[in-house]
Amino acid sequence: MYKNVLQAIDGIEIYPLISFGIFFLFFLGLLVYVFLLDKKHVEVMSQVPCGKEEEHTTTGGLRQ
Repeated sequence: MYKNVLQAIDGIEIYPLISFGIFFLFFLGLLVYVFLLDKKHVEVMSQVPCGKEEEHTTTGGLRQ
């Protein structure tokens, strides 16, 4: 029943192509962003969780 409803809509076949295009362009853009990202910034950001964990353990988990 639902299959017939979708077949009756004119131009419905363009929507899957548009959604695939948006999906593809988003992940292509994300891939380009990751490869162009500054490696020094990545190194600094990778140390952030460790730095906060050490800060909490040295103060006993409480800040004053």
